[in-house]
Amino acid sequence: MRQELEERIELFKKSYSIEDTVRARVSEPSMPFYGTEILERAVTALLEGENLLLCGDKATGKNVLAENLAWIFQRPIYDISFHVNTDSNSLIGTDTFVNNEVKLRKGPIYQCALYGGFGILDEINMAKSDAVSVLHAALDYRRIIDVPGYERIPLHPATRFIGTMNYGYAGTKDLNEALVSRFMVINMPPLSMERLSQILYKVFPDIKQAALEQLAGLFLDLQLKAQNGEISTKAVDMRGLIGAVRLMKGGLSPVAAIDMGITNKCFDAFERELIGDIVMTRIPDSWDCGDIF
Repeated sequence: MRQELEERIELFKKSYSIEDTVRARVSEPSMPFYGTEILERAVTALLEGENLLLCGDKATGKNVLAENLAWIFQRPIYDISFHVNTDSNSLIGTDTFVNNEVKLRKGPIYQCALYGGFGILDEINMAKSDAVSVLHAALDYRRIIDVPGYERIPLHPATRFIGTMNYGYAGTKDLNEALVSRFMVINMPPLSMERLSQILYKVFPDIKQAALEQLAGLFLDLQLKAQNGEISTKAVDMRGLIGAVRLMKGGLSPVAAIDMGITNKCFDAFERELIGDIVMTRIPDSWDCGDIF
């Protein structure tokens, strides 16, 4: 990262302290983000007070980037996963009784605004209109949250929101123009062989080079097949691949581990057969865990 950006980040961290009550929310991500250009774009936008929308296909590192950004800026992180039952109350808060008094039990968006957190709006294109509407004033120049029956909450100067979205998931919809205009948008590029190898080596530093190349190649083969429409995106699963390699380290045969982590996530028999053929070109049946580690 450029030195100028690093200096501005240090100034940002010195300018905005963290309250002790939320210090536990500042946590180091389990995996670094590989991609200097994308990282510099994201950091620049956040330093200028903008919110980010990270979009792209599966396994492009959207959530990893969001977690790394919160760690780089040393801000408490608030994960908000949108689904069909997410409404404005679950974001801002709901009334509750405390000592026979009605008080507001603060939701994640309220707390994020109060403590200067980084709010990760996961799968934002699954949100209902009711849920998204509460974000409009928070995401634009007003930077406020109006809580009905309570007070208007100005956002802490360090508060930022990072939305993530995948294309084509069941239950997703196009974001309306008013919401998209409140974000700076980054289209995440597909994983390359270099980035994928870096990720696997970071998680499994004792993996053999030949196995690393074949496993990374397998993932890229599946990614290409999905892009060409030959298989669904269910098999393009980075978490599944890492889980499968973890099973191999535990003593399971590579083919069985790949079945559990990738192949069997497709419930159509014909598609499983196609994926099995792709796996055979990369992972021989004769391999055991000693060929991986």
